[in-house]
Amino acid sequence: MKSMRKVLLVAVIALIAIVCASSVVSAGLFDFLGGSNTNLDGKEVNLAAAASLKNVYDEKLIPMFQEKYPGVKVTPTYASSGDLQSQIENGLETDVFMSAANKQMNKLVDEGYIDNTTNLQFLENKVVLIVPKDSTANISSFDDLKNVSGNIAIGDPESVPAGQYAKEVLTNLGIWDSVESKFSLGTDVTAVLNQVAQGSADCGIVYSTDAKSNDGVKVVCEAPEGSLNTSVIYPVAMIKDAKDADAAKAFMDFLQTKEAKDVFVEYGFAIHE
Repeated sequence: MKSMRKVLLVAVIALIAIVCASSVVSAGLFDFLGGSNTNLDGKEVNLAAAASLKNVYDEKLIPMFQEKYPGVKVTPTYASSGDLQSQIENGLETDVFMSAANKQMNKLVDEGYIDNTTNLQFLENKVVLIVPKDSTANISSFDDLKNVSGNIAIGDPESVPAGQYAKEVLTNLGIWDSVESKFSLGTDVTAVLNQVAQGSADCGIVYSTDAKSNDGVKVVCEAPEGSLNTSVIYPVAMIKDAKDADAAKAFMDFLQTKEAKDVFVEYGFAIHE
């Protein structure tokens, strides 16, 4: 009798182990195959992202995420990081914020809008000087901006990180004061890019990823080494009171996958290590 009970006990334990293992394997296989988490069906991720991220998100990353989680809708808002900061402060419904500089992210952290446990120093970019594709102007360096007779397009340093970086570069190179009167200020880096591509500005200062996205411009040079006090960092974080926190976390996790990072690199960003 004891022997029979022992056999039955072993059989029950083995059956439980098989069921548990099967569940784990099934779940893992399901995730591996890219299946959606049914708990996220009907949820929405409201993404506030710097204008320089529009192409990579709209063309690749958002479709990739929604293929993996077909029940989740991603609604992006693109603008300068400063404008997005103001919009979030004034009630913009946001779950994930990705800035083109730490200044705006840090301000929102200080004000209590950001879940700082999720705050990630994520991407890097480069600051470059561009001219229209068919330009014959004698512009080969930042120092040549002193001789430009037309407009120099930069983002508004008051609200646009690309403009803040431009001011930093030109100030450190000692030429800000001599070129300030020539500036045509853009509301975001995309506006600066378009001014140069359309020829309404002789040149402009943007991120290398923006220059790469537009066939109407060509890069003259990168900001000289030492002209920037810090690297161009793109932080990303969840909003503290995200409406659909589980969906927002899934989106944050997705951004950190190898497949998503490879797309960022494809579009000219570098992953901050």
